[in-house]
Amino acid sequence: MQTVMMCQALESPNPHPCNLLTCALYCDLSSASHSLFLKESQSSSSVVADNGLEYEAVIGIETHVQLGTATKAFCSCPSQYGAEPNAHVCPVCMGLPGALPVLNDKVVEYGVKLALALHSEIALTSKFDRKQYFYPDLPKGYQISQYDVPIASKGFIDVDLPVEFGGGHRCFGITRVHMEEDAGKLVHAGGERLSGSSSSQVDLNRAGVPLLEVVSEPEMRTGLEAAEYAAELQRLVRYLGISNGNMQEGSMRCDVNVSVRPKGRPQFGTKVEIKNMNSFSAMQRAIDFEIDRQVTLENEGLGHQIKQETRLWEEGSQRTISMRSKEGLADYRYFPEPDLPEVTLTQDYVDATQAMLPELPNAKRRRYESLGLSMQDVLVLANDSDVAAFFDEVIGKGTDVKQAANWIMGDLSAWLKNEKLAITETKLTPAALAELIDLIKDGTISGKIGKEILPELLQNGVSAREAIEAKGLSQISDAAVIESMVDAIIAENPKQVAAYRGGKTKLQGFFVGQVMKVSGGRVNPALLNKILLSKLNC
Repeated sequence: MQTVMMCQALESPNPHPCNLLTCALYCDLSSASHSLFLKESQSSSSVVADNGLEYEAVIGIETHVQLGTATKAFCSCPSQYGAEPNAHVCPVCMGLPGALPVLNDKVVEYGVKLALALHSEIALTSKFDRKQYFYPDLPKGYQISQYDVPIASKGFIDVDLPVEFGGGHRCFGITRVHMEEDAGKLVHAGGERLSGSSSSQVDLNRAGVPLLEVVSEPEMRTGLEAAEYAAELQRLVRYLGISNGNMQEGSMRCDVNVSVRPKGRPQFGTKVEIKNMNSFSAMQRAIDFEIDRQVTLENEGLGHQIKQETRLWEEGSQRTISMRSKEGLADYRYFPEPDLPEVTLTQDYVDATQAMLPELPNAKRRRYESLGLSMQDVLVLANDSDVAAFFDEVIGKGTDVKQAANWIMGDLSAWLKNEKLAITETKLTPAALAELIDLIKDGTISGKIGKEILPELLQNGVSAREAIEAKGLSQISDAAVIESMVDAIIAENPKQVAAYRGGKTKLQGFFVGQVMKVSGGRVNPALLNKILLSKLNC
């Protein structure tokens, strides 16, 4: 049986267990690799305060991933977002006396999948615990979670930073992955927060919905790195099919722990938790604000005012505000959950789950790089699993890789954005796009005609050849036909011909445009220019 190690604290200085190859290729965990995102420069390695000290940030993230199971973690109530308040509740998730929980096995399956995708050590035996705290939307007065023996620990995640911010690879450690249940939701009337509300209502639909909490090592140094870490985790859960990861719905929620310290000092500063960030850009801005706030206090000799607390991000004012003092482990009074047995896995089960994992984002990016695509192309194509699957099917038809990437990221992406549709919500098939690209390549149609018929393929699901034939748009490549068109245009424009032959060679474009106008843009451009030049220069 696999030995389960006690999890490390969030701010453990111990390195994470990246394998040597991964570390060599993608990781640089020296202090030089961590850069603090500043308003002046997004590649600055530290903040130099007025007092002359150089500060760096230490950032760790606790991410709650709401699982896309049909039912809740410990009862048969539907786990459905957007239902009428308190429509999906029962004695178990309402915490009524005598109601006993029964574990949903899908929660375990999804936990193992995510743990494997994060290269974590799986605990073949783990257990649930009671985390005691009072809040109006927690009807039991405690949360069923995992404490000292989580389902997984000691993992890592590979991240590719955006090209526009300098690019590069990062590898961040994962302290642990554990299973737990969600609390309900408070709806404050008359204000965004409790302090500005006249009353609050409790919706328990979310109570008992299964979560996986992913705790990172405190290895991020900038708001950008933290936002990209969270974005990569979102890609992972979507690729795995275990969650939609929508931050706007609360399906993925990130609590960020930020502290600052003089650069080179091994001890951590006072950790501040930030909540209420519903997008990656908001996360980056919240972290950057909090870093600036803490460095300013240190600079002014007021570092003692930085206290361990939970702060909210206010989108309107673009600042963090104090919410409450942060609880400590002792406040939660953890003890083993008496109503649930241990979770016992076999190595065969873990191996079978590993074999079912799809190609994950990092592996897909590396494969796309090997096909000769630029990192910019790679990041766009691999960002969405449905887009990546579509692209893979297109190039699987033998279509030119770069052309397929250009069409998907260009005209196709623009159309989808304009129509507010996902690629899976159109009638375009990978085979139809591959055929369209091939017809352009062999000269049957021009690229311009290809762009014109793309909406037909997207809306009606016809093949490219069917759309071309129905509209009579096949490219004219008969030299005799093109020659007759050129002769007619030259005969109709003697002044322009004389000017061309007198040295105004830019008029070639005029003649090309006239032929294209007459032909409806269907003439083979390469053949047209060859015939036109031979006529004009004779």
